[in-house]
Amino acid sequence: MAIQDDPSAELAAATVSDVNATTQPGFIEGGRARDPGRGWEWIVEGFRYFTRSIALWILLTVIFFAIVVVVRMVPLIGWIASTLLVPVLVGGLMTGCQSIERGGELELAHLFTGFRKNTAQLMLVGLIGFVLTALIMLPAFTLIGFGSFMAAKTNPFIGAPVFGASTLLGFLIVLALVIPVNMALWFAPAVVMLQNQTAIVAITQSFKGCLRNIVPFLIYGVILLVLGMIAAIPFGLGWLVLAPVLLASIYAAYRDIYFSA
Repeated sequence: MAIQDDPSAELAAATVSDVNATTQPGFIEGGRARDPGRGWEWIVEGFRYFTRSIALWILLTVIFFAIVVVVRMVPLIGWIASTLLVPVLVGGLMTGCQSIERGGELELAHLFTGFRKNTAQLMLVGLIGFVLTALIMLPAFTLIGFGSFMAAKTNPFIGAPVFGASTLLGFLIVLALVIPVNMALWFAPAVVMLQNQTAIVAITQSFKGCLRNIVPFLIYGVILLVLGMIAAIPFGLGWLVLAPVLLASIYAAYRDIYFSA
């Protein structure tokens, strides 16, 4: 959905609280299939959202990653805590994108909206994501470690790279299972935050929407991979642009897949 260039006075006057007070009408259960070219359009639309408030988007991105980094430094619980916080922050930024799409302005307060609304369900999305990822990684890394050990044991060349069948199998398992987990989590913060749904419902909706758009998401992912490599070249500074564009593109894809107008 294109950003409104000439919003009505009512929408232009919408505040953060007004934008978040009600759910979005016209939600399509499970989403709808879109054309392959939409993968590129989601990124373009995300860039348009970014250009509406470039300085603030960059500031929000810096604060976002600073919070995550600081929390992860907390001993023992830092990694889990940051996993719970990410959907809360992303959910807040989805309200910022919604404000822009409705003709309003992006505000610093949008980043923290998830701490005032649907916080528990957003954290539950993070917890479920953490558990699913752990269930994938533990057996896969066991296979990888076992394969590397056995290959090293039989490799006569000291210092040479060692890989075995179990190592390859472990990598393939991770690749095969991480994709559906990401599909289940991709739109979950937006559905929780903007549709007031539970984490389970949001995860289900996210998976269905992604599944119906495998080809657009493949194109979307390849383009983002290329852009990510380019963004990393100047000391990673390009991510100050790409990260907010990526976040905004999630909202653009959410609107495109789950709404007909």
